[in-house]
Amino acid sequence: MKQQFFAAALSLTSFASFAAPESYSIDPNHTYPSFETSHIGISFWRGKFDATEGKVILDRAAKTGSVEVTISAKSIDFGHEKMNEHARGADFFNVEKYPSISYKGKLIYTGDAPSAVEGVLTMHGVSKPVNLVIGSFKCIEHPMFKKEVCGADASAQIDRVDFGMDYGAKFGPTAAKLSIQVEALKD
Repeated sequence: MKQQFFAAALSLTSFASFAAPESYSIDPNHTYPSFETSHIGISFWRGKFDATEGKVILDRAAKTGSVEVTISAKSIDFGHEKMNEHARGADFFNVEKYPSISYKGKLIYTGDAPSAVEGVLTMHGVSKPVNLVIGSFKCIEHPMFKKEVCGADASAQIDRVDFGMDYGAKFGPTAAKLSIQVEALKD
C-alpha cells in the first residue's frame, strides 16, 4: 500500500515538474499601450496606441515566461488630430521610417504570479532595456470565449530622448510614463 501511495505521489510530482509552457495571444481589442508626457512643460498629454499584437508564454510550474508585443506606431491617438499628425511625423515617432514599436522580455515571478518584465523596448530605431512593473495580474475563464484569459496592468518610466525623440526638450521634461493594459487569450 505504501509503495502505491509513493508511486502515485511521485507521478503527480513528475507531472507538475514537466508541465508545458502555455501560449497566449494578445487580444488587440482589449490591449491598449498608452503613455503620458509633458506638453512643452505646461501640461501632461496622454496618448494610446490602437493596434497591438503579440504573444505571452507562461510556465507556471517553472515560474518563468516571456512577452513579445508589437505596436503599430501609426495607430497613435491623443484624441486630437493635429497632435496625432505631429506625433506621427519626423519630430517624434517618424512612422514612415519606423512603423512599429516592439517590446520583448522575460517574466519575473514573485510568488505564484509575474510581478515584473525585464525586457528591451525598440522604438524609433533605438533598442534600450526597459523593465515593466506589473501592478496586477490575473487569469480566469473568459465568460464569452470559454477559455482562459490572462490580464495585466504594467508600467515603466522612460526618457524619450534616449530613443532619439528630443523635439521640444528645451521646453520641459522629456520623461514619459508607459502603461499597458493587456489581455491575452490562451491559444
